[in-house]
Order: sequence, then C-alpha cells, then structure tokens
Amino acid sequence: MMKAFMTGLAALAIAAPAALAHVSFETPHAAQDSTFVGVLGIGHGCDGEATVKLRVQIPEGVIAVKPTPKPGWSVEIITGPYESSHDYYGTPMTEGVKELIWTGELLDAYFDRFVFRGTLSDMHAAGTTLYFPVVQECATGKLRWTGVPAEGQDAHDLEHPAPGLHITAPGAGH
Repeated sequence: MMKAFMTGLAALAIAAPAALAHVSFETPHAAQDSTFVGVLGIGHGCDGEATVKLRVQIPEGVIAVKPTPKPGWSVEIITGPYESSHDYYGTPMTEGVKELIWTGELLDAYFDRFVFRGTLSDMHAAGTTLYFPVVQECATGKLRWTGVPAEGQDAHDLEHPAPGLHITAPGAGH
C-alpha cells in the first residue's frame, strides 16, 4: 500500500509542473449573462527570461471589460467594434474592449496574477467553454497560449492551450 502511495506521489510530482505551466483562470467557470472576475495566473517566463508583456484577447460576447491596474505595470486597453450589438442593462453596446495589454516585468522565478472584470452576454450557451487567447512576451521570446481544442479534444492535450472559461447556466451552482 505504501508503495502505491509513493508511486502516486511521484506521478503527481511529475505531472504538476506541466499543469502549473499553463496560463489559466483561477476560477474557470462563470454563469451565462453575468459579471465575472477573470484572474489569470502566470507561473513562469520564457525559457528562464522575465515576462515583460502579457496580451489577453477578449472574445466576442464578453462586454464591459475593465482591467485591474498592477503596481509597476502599465495597462493598455484596445477597443473596437463588436460583431453584433449586446445588451448591457438595457443599453445596446456595439463596441468595447477587444484586448488588454499589461507591460512591466515578472521575473521567471515568480508567479503573479493579471485580473480583469467582464460581463458575459447571453450569446454563449451554458455548457460551452469560451477561450481567451494570451500571448506572453519576454525579452527574446514569446509563448502563445492560443490553442483552442477541436470538438471532443481535451485542452490539456494541447501544448499551449488558451485559458478557457466554462459557461454555466444562470443561477447554477458550481
């Protein structure tokens, strides 16, 4: 029994760094047609280099996005037209945030969080996953966390999966 326990621990120790290496949401689900706080964790740089820029693409149907400022980092908000109009508390929204870009320095030895708030429109069905492509830039390299799984494919099978947010039914428990 102890041997099985130790084997299990060893397997976890080997698998854990790979799982922690991805950019992902701390809370990977939110209710349809609700406001959520997206907390993206960055656990490493690019081959030992510090992260100097983080670009987060905001998918269609995520509206009223506002980033959280980070001490020592600047944040740029890229706006543009939406593909269709979205209702925001009775007000039609036809444009908004398309990308957030934080610029600063996060040494490879450290972990940090990048936070924003957004509202999920009802255009995405409950039970689906919405992907937020991220590009992590370092001094001489980039990591493109932009992989979106094909139908039936597990995102963990991708080398650089985009962070996914699972859409739940309004009022559903998690």
